[in-house]
Amino acid sequence: MSTLLIRDQAVKFISEYFDNGSFINELNERVKIQTDSRSPEKLEESYKYLNENITPYLNEIGFDCKTFDNPKTNAGPFLIANRIEDEKLPTIFSYGHGDVVPGYDSGWFKGLKPWEITQKGNKYYGRGTADNKGQHSINLAALKTVLKFRKKLGFNFKLLLETGEEIGSPGLNDFCNNHKELLKSDFLIASDGPRINLKTPTIYLGTRGVINFTMHLKFREGGHHSGNWGGLLSNPAIVLSHAISTIVSRSGEILIKELKAKPLSNSIRNAISKLKHDGGENSPEIDPNWGEPGLTKEEKVFGSNTFEIRSFKSGNIEKPANAVPPSAMAYGHMRYIKGTMVKDILPIIQNHLSRNGFPEIEVKLDGVPREATQLEPDHPYVEWAKSSIEKTTNKNVAIMPNLGGSLPNDIFVNTLKIPTIWVPHSYGGCSQHAPNEHILGNITKESLQIMTGIWWDLGENPPKIIAGDYHG
Repeated sequence: MSTLLIRDQAVKFISEYFDNGSFINELNERVKIQTDSRSPEKLEESYKYLNENITPYLNEIGFDCKTFDNPKTNAGPFLIANRIEDEKLPTIFSYGHGDVVPGYDSGWFKGLKPWEITQKGNKYYGRGTADNKGQHSINLAALKTVLKFRKKLGFNFKLLLETGEEIGSPGLNDFCNNHKELLKSDFLIASDGPRINLKTPTIYLGTRGVINFTMHLKFREGGHHSGNWGGLLSNPAIVLSHAISTIVSRSGEILIKELKAKPLSNSIRNAISKLKHDGGENSPEIDPNWGEPGLTKEEKVFGSNTFEIRSFKSGNIEKPANAVPPSAMAYGHMRYIKGTMVKDILPIIQNHLSRNGFPEIEVKLDGVPREATQLEPDHPYVEWAKSSIEKTTNKNVAIMPNLGGSLPNDIFVNTLKIPTIWVPHSYGGCSQHAPNEHILGNITKESLQIMTGIWWDLGENPPKIIAGDYHG
């Protein structure tokens, strides 16, 4: 029997694996483990997820697994799983995160629970189904299927699972730096985030960077009665509001030239021009007049920088007093594409404020920033992955230069020096990070087929660049 026919059989098998409920049952066992990384008291759940669920699953298909403590105190563990068939074969690196955001139990639709999968039509609800337990579970189930039919992979495979992505991946860069040799690989194939739209299989080649920061203005200690002192005391909330208006316009355009995105290359602009951004039925209505002028909505998300205010605080928000507040704070952040130097962002903002009459405002980093990453669309890995997906689905594949959101991809690119390709298995309306998180059955089934095809093709016909035939 030809390898092509056996490939088709493997794809048919994984389809039936979904149809008969086996995959959802498998995923449900992972959803039940409450790996909420924002709750330190649930740290043991992260160890349970790696040691009691993932490790036995991978051991069964010939992987060596080891769980490592995080180099950061009270942060979640890491798992490295290896299947080395031959040191001379290409080595694929993959990644996922087993942690999730809190359940927010009371906010879910009636009859739904965050820690148990519930099916309603084409939707499968549960915390982590989309982000990210469902996505790395798809990849592992497909891997297991290929081994069932081929009896080998035909390449080496290294998997890194972390349990702290939802809190900024503490310790991940240090961990990867300390284990460079153990994690050494040819390129990454992993899954997170949404497709460009419901119907279109998608590849993205990097991520926008992100930096969170605070803007703090304090004039005095304590509030003062606005009847006795209003009109005499400067109001920090008003001053901070005006300061922000010098950074970003009423329509969301960045006003500081140095913070705008660098011009796009022709290959990147061409790739974006083929995209159609659509988050599905749960998506908010897009404001066509918001953001950088002269750009398509796809260029705004995938090819530009954005400045946002996440929250604004002054006075007692819950019980406002009739007083002039003593201080104000804005929580801001930026998303940015490759070419923006993250180390320069906060100094640029601070210097701008000082030059424009707001020297009292203090700008401080909040958390760990992420650098933007991007593989060029004409890279040989991209065409190879695109061809594999098209062979499986008979659909056109969308190539996104980068995800609109952010992941620790900069660590894989800059610390481990690994080119990256991401194949997302979710969609924009999946309610990740919110109550009612879910995956769609049709996308999940198709994703299982896609990844079975990708792992199969890696063993049968890997990209020429890692087979030694490409030196560009």
